[in-house]
Amino acid sequence: MNYVGNAHLINDTINSFAWTNLQVVVKDRKTKAPLTILSDATGIVNAGEMLAILGPSGSGKTTLLNALAHKAAATNAVTTGNILVNGHKISLQQIRHLSTYVEQEDALIGSLTIKETMVFAARLSLPSTISKKEAFKRVDDLIAAFGLQTQAHTIVGTPIKKGLSGGQKKRLGIASRLVTNPRIIFLDEPTSGLDSALSLEVCAYIKDIGVKNNLITIASIHQPSSATFQQFDKLYLLSGGRTCYFGPVSEATAYFAKIGYTIPPETNSADFFLDLINTDLDKNGDIHRRTDHVCQAWKTSSDCKDLDVAIQTSIEGTSLYSDVKIQPSESWKTPGILIHRSWIKSYRDVLAYGIRIAMYLGLAILMGTVFLRFKTEQSYIQPLINAIFFGGAFMSFMAVAYVPAFLEDLGTFRQERANGLVSPLSFTVANFIIGLPFLFAITFLFSVVTYWLSNFRPDGSAFFAWILWLFLDLVAAESLVVLMSSIFDIFVVALATTAFANGLWMCVNGFLVPMNILNPFWKYVFHYIDYQAYVFQGMMVNEFGHRDYQCDEISKGKYQCNYPSDLNSIGKIRGTDILRQFSIKTGQEGTWIGIMIGIIAGYRLLAYIVLVLKSRT
Repeated sequence: MNYVGNAHLINDTINSFAWTNLQVVVKDRKTKAPLTILSDATGIVNAGEMLAILGPSGSGKTTLLNALAHKAAATNAVTTGNILVNGHKISLQQIRHLSTYVEQEDALIGSLTIKETMVFAARLSLPSTISKKEAFKRVDDLIAAFGLQTQAHTIVGTPIKKGLSGGQKKRLGIASRLVTNPRIIFLDEPTSGLDSALSLEVCAYIKDIGVKNNLITIASIHQPSSATFQQFDKLYLLSGGRTCYFGPVSEATAYFAKIGYTIPPETNSADFFLDLINTDLDKNGDIHRRTDHVCQAWKTSSDCKDLDVAIQTSIEGTSLYSDVKIQPSESWKTPGILIHRSWIKSYRDVLAYGIRIAMYLGLAILMGTVFLRFKTEQSYIQPLINAIFFGGAFMSFMAVAYVPAFLEDLGTFRQERANGLVSPLSFTVANFIIGLPFLFAITFLFSVVTYWLSNFRPDGSAFFAWILWLFLDLVAAESLVVLMSSIFDIFVVALATTAFANGLWMCVNGFLVPMNILNPFWKYVFHYIDYQAYVFQGMMVNEFGHRDYQCDEISKGKYQCNYPSDLNSIGKIRGTDILRQFSIKTGQEGTWIGIMIGIIAGYRLLAYIVLVLKSRT
């Protein structure tokens, strides 16, 4: 069975993938001197073969894998050497269109089914020349090839709803990358987190697909079982960035016996190789000396010379692979595809918006029953102001609940970006658009409950103005979450920094400390870029700009008014005089709305720039 259908490259035949003298150098953190973390790596893998990159922790497995995939091998690393396809050097753009990279941690969207995951992967990656019918056939063939037919309509799984098993998720993650017909597959520890039975299951499926379709598979792997290890055709053994062995798995035991390291009976050969060169376990220097001997023995071995000959033969004996049509992975349809996928996720995954809707509804009931049926008497003026501050400030503060959902989306974006499928612009646009209807629904539900229970100004236009301010408040708050989570993509850090920022905005928005006495530093540095300040001002004008309030009557015809007003003589307080106490002017609502939109756009633009910069590292 050929799951790939017709290829979309002029020449998609790859006979060999090789690399010579590959070296990765970084700066030592302490001394700042150059530090080699991968040295003179050389190897070749032919079509249909599966290579295992094996080594103890810190040996350079992921560094080598990243270098081969033309990814950043390490932070601020300098990579030198040659990477060859069919004996000829290949560019970054070509390797990206010929290969796919599957991360160690899957970034599958938990609320999508297997079929939906595969279909969206096809829609994002396949060129327009592939018909819809052919794309769906590829999807169905891949699902069948990885043994997932019976679970095709099962969701991946969320923290609330169980879905696929660990092995099924691994298979789906790999299958979703194969839909584009890559000729080379890079796998970063595909068996991590799986027991020996599931590891064997995953590797067996990968092996079967690779053999049937002449794929080149290169995987870093850590402590495989004997059965899993035997699925691989070739072994690249690393220690401290140096080569200990490269060659057929079936010949590795004989090679090490030849250089003086015989494997004891009934011992897992992979475990033996790792223990042999694992310098982390060295107490008296014996393992370091042994590892040096193993590396030196490889350099002078006939097997190493045979490897050089094999690579030279591939250079001389294969056709030039330079006629690849590089078709852009992304099209103008990409944002629409992302919006469609996010829509499905949003209405299925209660963690994204369902819990937030319930949370805001609970807050609305709390607020409406605490600030209940306020009157137009001066004793209710301050509670009304408190209610306005509470509604706007806590609505935005509780937007931190969006952090985990966005971080999940961010993880998916980064993997798709690494494979050239989605740009930061498409992701940013889709993320912004998909949130708007849900944020409006939250705002409307909150307002319907709170506004009328609290007895804010009973006027239809005032009610919808309230909704407008709260909607802008939530959009700005969620945009802040997106910015902070893009910068600090660790859950606890993103949560803490977003909460701190919202706390800062509460302090300087003009309620806790009125503008006429606010410290000049906080006023001029932070107040004017505080979106909560404009929400507070807009909602204050909405309530007090068109309403008068009754003073306390001490005796007949005599009143005690807590706010100076030209209406004090008749026992009333004009609402605009209350606004004056907070240095709030009327008639500037349009300007404030414009500033709010500018702040929202600024947050989103900064988040986009962060994604662009991080995508380049």
